[in-house]
Amino acid sequence: MGANTLSEVGISQDIDGRSYCDRTAETMPREALAELQFERLRKTLRNAWDNVELHRRRMVQAGVVPQEVRTLDDLRRIPFTSKADLRDHYPFGLLARPLTAISRLHASSGTTGKATVVGYTKADIETWADLMARSLHAAGARAGDVIHNAYGYGLFTGGLGAHYGAERLGATVVPMSGGSTERQIALIMDLGANILCATPSYALAMAEVAEQLGVDLRKSALRVGVFGAEPWSSAMRCEIEERLGLKAIDIYGLSEIMGPGVACECAAQAGLHGWEDHFLFEVLDPETQAPVPEGDAGELVITTLTKQALPMLRYRTRDITRITTAPCDCGRTHLRILRITGRSDDMLIIRGVNVYPSQIEAVLIGRAMISPHYQLVVERRGSLDHVTIEVEAQIDVDEEAFPSIARDVARHVKSMVGISTDVVVKLPGEIPRSQGKAVRVRDLRPKD
Repeated sequence: MGANTLSEVGISQDIDGRSYCDRTAETMPREALAELQFERLRKTLRNAWDNVELHRRRMVQAGVVPQEVRTLDDLRRIPFTSKADLRDHYPFGLLARPLTAISRLHASSGTTGKATVVGYTKADIETWADLMARSLHAAGARAGDVIHNAYGYGLFTGGLGAHYGAERLGATVVPMSGGSTERQIALIMDLGANILCATPSYALAMAEVAEQLGVDLRKSALRVGVFGAEPWSSAMRCEIEERLGLKAIDIYGLSEIMGPGVACECAAQAGLHGWEDHFLFEVLDPETQAPVPEGDAGELVITTLTKQALPMLRYRTRDITRITTAPCDCGRTHLRILRITGRSDDMLIIRGVNVYPSQIEAVLIGRAMISPHYQLVVERRGSLDHVTIEVEAQIDVDEEAFPSIARDVARHVKSMVGISTDVVVKLPGEIPRSQGKAVRVRDLRPKD
């Protein structure tokens, strides 16, 4: 069974009123889905073996060859791939196609080392557009909608990924990218945008600027926001929905696997549907690499099933999540990723307590008298790690209230998360705003 494009499938409407981009793929019985996954896994392993020296060498070292993979469970015999492999083989060492067959290159910012370069054939770009259109449709976007795209364009995969998917869906795209927030707000109002694509932190920044300008985005034509590229909490979802007057939908992706559109929530907002006809998902214990029971938290590991230029075998995302294959009210049969709660490499160990920034965010968002902008400053005091939480007061709060606000935040973080912290309350606007991924943690600890 080959990958369909939307031009072949079209937008389909089920008899019960449920709407899909590709009804056949999205509602495939799980047994048939597993058969398709295995067929595509065998092709992916052969592609990696034949064309990527690193994958071939590692499979040989592990004592496995593609033809010996006879069930999906045999995937566990295949070695892992990590972001370090992309950096160690910079720039083109993991590509399975020559540059003459590559239609596009994207790259990470390289802030923690060499950039990670990813490549796409023309067919890869088509698959990406299809899956982004599928994701946007699941989120509630439709042909004819105006989609305001505030994801960054360029080497970051977010902007062009959303753009191509929106066009494939048949929507009208406003390719705004990040920045120029006042102009963004004016265009949302003037052009009648129905769908907003942005990082959740930038969506809140837009809401804040709009309120300062006296613009009520809740009265705009915005209906749905598709937010991703960074972890965000349920509390932040509520804050965004209240201040922008839309339904906030979570989307997931990473450039090493494809970009945005690897998984997306439907209107039920009950987990992100991972598109299993194109990706194999595992959830493993990050320490032992053993599978965890369905519903338990672990590290998400993804194998691509249809990528030509950059097949990724058991890629360790470092993202911590849970999955479920229980039926969804929307009728889609693909498993659901139950929100990314953090990254295994972002976990802080504070005086013996394992803490993810998202746990602290869940305490902060929606608290009285503080805004949803914050940073965690981690430093070493003697032999112990310490966290200072920097929060912003709301614009109408008197500075005399700052000490009591700090005590209230510290008390609730201690109660809900289990760690003692210092809390610094800052004036409105003092915490830096991000037009892309928010910088939530400043780690000042000496590097070992």
